[in-house]
Amino acid sequence: MPFFKELRRRSKASFKTEKSSNDSDGSNGSGPKTKSSSTLDSLFDASTSPSSLQPSLSNLVISKNGENSMPPPSRPSASNNSSNSNKRYSMTGLSSPTNGSPTNKLPSSPYAPRVLSISENSWVHQKVLLIYGQIGDPTQRAFDGNLAISHHQDGFPQTNWPVCDSHFKALVHLTPGPNRLRLEFTSPKLAARDSSSVPHASSILVNYLPMVNAPPLQLAILLAKDSPETFDAVPERVQREGNGLETAIRKFRMAAYLWQAFTGEQMHRNGFGRRCFRFEEEWQTGTLSSRDRETSQMRNEAKVHVIRTEKTVAELRDLEVAQQYEKAQRKGDLFTFAMDAVKAHFKPLPGQKQHVSVLLLDTHWDKKTKTIRGHAALGGGGGEIQLAIFGSHCLQSYPSSIEEVVPALSDCTRTNTDYVANDCNAAGSNWEAANIGIGAHLHETGHLLGCPHQEYGIMCADAVNFNRTFLTREPYSTRTKEQGMRLVLPKDEIRWHRLDALRFRTHPCFRLQCDAPVHPEDGVLVWPIDQNRLLVTAITGIAFIELYPEGDGVCHSWIEYINNEIGLGGSPKQLSLSESELRSRLPEDKKNKKLRLEIHSVGQGKLVVDDVSQMLSKKAMVKMPHGQVGFKGSRVGQASMGNNKPVQLILESAINQKQLLRSIRIYSGFAIDGLEFFFEDNTSQLFGNRGNASGGDPTGYDFSFGEYSLNTKLVFTHIIADTRKSESLLGFYVRAGFWVDGIQILTSLGRRSPIFGNPNGGSG
Repeated sequence: MPFFKELRRRSKASFKTEKSSNDSDGSNGSGPKTKSSSTLDSLFDASTSPSSLQPSLSNLVISKNGENSMPPPSRPSASNNSSNSNKRYSMTGLSSPTNGSPTNKLPSSPYAPRVLSISENSWVHQKVLLIYGQIGDPTQRAFDGNLAISHHQDGFPQTNWPVCDSHFKALVHLTPGPNRLRLEFTSPKLAARDSSSVPHASSILVNYLPMVNAPPLQLAILLAKDSPETFDAVPERVQREGNGLETAIRKFRMAAYLWQAFTGEQMHRNGFGRRCFRFEEEWQTGTLSSRDRETSQMRNEAKVHVIRTEKTVAELRDLEVAQQYEKAQRKGDLFTFAMDAVKAHFKPLPGQKQHVSVLLLDTHWDKKTKTIRGHAALGGGGGEIQLAIFGSHCLQSYPSSIEEVVPALSDCTRTNTDYVANDCNAAGSNWEAANIGIGAHLHETGHLLGCPHQEYGIMCADAVNFNRTFLTREPYSTRTKEQGMRLVLPKDEIRWHRLDALRFRTHPCFRLQCDAPVHPEDGVLVWPIDQNRLLVTAITGIAFIELYPEGDGVCHSWIEYINNEIGLGGSPKQLSLSESELRSRLPEDKKNKKLRLEIHSVGQGKLVVDDVSQMLSKKAMVKMPHGQVGFKGSRVGQASMGNNKPVQLILESAINQKQLLRSIRIYSGFAIDGLEFFFEDNTSQLFGNRGNASGGDPTGYDFSFGEYSLNTKLVFTHIIADTRKSESLLGFYVRAGFWVDGIQILTSLGRRSPIFGNPNGGSG
C-alpha cells in the first residue's frame, strides 16, 4: 500500500515522457532507430550497467509504442529509460544510440578516454577485444599516463595500460552478452595542472556474441612419446615461471587470443564486420588473468589439446628433418609426423574438416650445429585436416596473461643463445623473439586457412612488426639497430592483406549466425564464348578473381565481387569477361604478358586458368561437321602428373542427331580411369582407359536412371538412359585436383547418379 499512496501523491505531469527523457539525455552513439516495445532491451542501456537497474519511482519512464503519452499511473515501468526500446540488433555494425540516465552518467572531463576503434553498443564475436583511443586532443596537449579498465560487473580483474602521447591501446576481456567497461585515465603531469576532483573517466558498452555454430580453430601442443614436457628457456625464466607443459599451455593460449584480437580488428577495418575465427573452449581454471591462478577462478577459455605422437624425441630432433638445417633431406617430415598424430587424435570422418594449429613442444636449440632442432614452420594440408605447425623455441618470451602483453612486447632483454635460439637473427631480444614466434606461427595458421604468400602483411615477412598492433610506443630493436617508433598509430601496424580478408569473409570458420547457407557445390566453371569473352559461373557465387601476369609470384591485381552486406547475396553467380577488361587491371609494363587467373567462389572453390589468351584463341575452338564450332572448357586434373596424358572427346551423338546415346560405363577405383559411351547401333567411344589404373578395391554399379543395384564383381559402372522418356545426357559434376577424383552423371530429366570414384577428393 505505501507504494500506491506515493503513486497517488504524484501528479501526472511528474512522470517523464520519452521526449523529455531524450531531450535531457545526451547520446554518443550512431545508427538508425527502430521502434520496439521490448523491455528486455533495457539491459543494453548505454550508460547504466544491467546490475544498476532498479524498479524505483525516481527513474520511471512511461511510454506507449515509442510515442509520448500519459499512461495510467497504476502500471509503472521498471525500466529507467524508455528510449532503450529504440534498438535494433545488428551483427556487423551498431544498434541505435541509447540515452543513459543523467544520475548514472560519469562526470564529464575533457581528458576522459575516448575509444575510437569501436562504437557504443557494438557487437563483437571474440572473447578478447583490442581497442584503440585517445585522451583529450593530442594535438593540443599530449600526456603520458595510465589507463585503468574495469570490466563488466568486476567479472575480470582490472587491467592497466600505458598511455603514450595521449594515445592508448588495450585488450579487454568480454563475457557473453552486454559488457559495460569503465576506462579511467590518470597522469602525474595532468594531476599537477588540474586540481579538479572530477575523474577522467568514461564508459562504453560492448556486446559479445560467441559464434558457436562455426567450426573452431583447434589449438594443440605436440609431444614426443618420451617427451620431457619442457621447452627451451633461460635459467632465470625457469626459476620465475617454469618451462613445463602447464606454462606452455598458458603462453600458447594467450598467443592465440592475440591472433584472434588482431584478426577481428583487421576484418572490421576491411569492412567485413567484427567476424573472426573462434576456439573450442572448456570450463577450466582461468589463465587470461595472472590473478586467476591465485584465486583458482574458473573460466570458459580456449582448450589446448595435448597430443602425443608415436615418434621419439630423438626422431623429432633429427637434423635430417630440421627445416632450417641446410643439409636436411627430409624437411617436410615434421609436418607429416604432426599430421598423422592430429588425425589419430581428432579422428575426423570423411567430409568433417578440422583446422588445427600445432605447437611443437620438443623443439630445441642446438648451439653446436647452430640449428633449431624439431622445428618447422609449415601450413596447409588437405582432405579432412588443415594444419599449421611451429616450434616452441621462442615460447619463453610469450606473455601468459593479458597483464603480461605489454611487458612481454616491450622487454629488451637480450637473447642468450647459450640457452635459446635467435631465430633468423631477428630475435635478438625478448620482445623480438615474441614477435617472431607469435607472428610467424600466425603466418602458418594463415596458410591452413587458405592464404598464400602476399605482397605485404602477415602472409609476407611483416611478422617482425606484430607487436605494433598492441603497443603505442615501440622499444629499441636489435634487428634494425634503431630505437622503435615513439608513437605507433593504427596506420603503422601490421595487417592482413586485403586478399586474406576476402578469403576469410567466405571461410566457414568466420561465418556468423546471420550468414545465409552456402550451397555444398563450391566449384567454378569457365569456358570461352562468342565475341572473344570468357563465361565464369559458380553456384555459390563468385567472390574474387586474382590476376597473375607472367613473372609475378604473388598477386598484385585482383577484382573483388563481395559486398559488405550480410549473406553474400550480392555475389554474382555468372560473369562475362573480356581479355581487354582483365588486362586493364594490370600495370602498363605487364599488360602484354601471359596472364593467369585464379577464380575463387563464395563456397571456397577455386579454378585456375593458366593462360587467358590461349583459352580465347583458335586453339580453344573445335571445328565440328556441318560448319559448327565448339569451345573447349577448362581442363580438369593435371595431365603432367605421372604417365597421365590430356584426352579430349567429341561425342558422336553431338554431331549426328540420329546417333542415340544409350548408356555410359565408368571405370573407377580411388579415382576415375575412364568413361565409355555406348550408342544404339552397338558402337562405343572410350574416354580415358578401361583399366583400374587408379588402384583401390574394384567395385561398380549396374545402374539405370530408374533403379540400380550394386554388383561388386564389376570394375565399372554401367549407366543406362531411359530413352523412352527422351532422357539424354545433360552434363557432369566433376571433382578433381591433381587427377579426376570423382564424377557424377546429370540427365535432362533432372536425375543424378551417385558420385563415382572418390566423392570427397579434389574440389567440385
